[in-house]
Amino acid sequence: MPGIDESLLEAMRLPGARGASVVDWISGLALGAVGDAPGGDLEATAAETAELARLATESGLLAPAGGEAGEISGKEPPVQDLIITNADSYHLLRFVSTTFDSTVFLHLWLDRSDGNLALARIRLAEMADRLVLG
Repeated sequence: MPGIDESLLEAMRLPGARGASVVDWISGLALGAVGDAPGGDLEATAAETAELARLATESGLLAPAGGEAGEISGKEPPVQDLIITNADSYHLLRFVSTTFDSTVFLHLWLDRSDGNLALARIRLAEMADRLVLG
């Protein structure tokens, strides 16, 4: 079972990967990062993606059927992943389920011309399932 560093290195082997990080969406801190960051600042990227993650998880519209907005069950985050696209890249945020409170996500930054979004989404989900934190 891979830890943070191994998971990030695996993410960087995906076609078109520019950068990857594991971020705590409550604090906005990167628990690990590899590669480049948009704008060149890993800490700012972690904080900004954490804000997106927090908004998505606390949104009543995005809560699973039967769930309450902002209600975090512990093991399962209310959102599985977020995909943000822009002119030259994709950002994929995959939430990690844990045995304790799930406040961590994987962020993968892909080059739009070289990356395969469908493949990246599948592989990132597999990585999130295998990720060992602690």
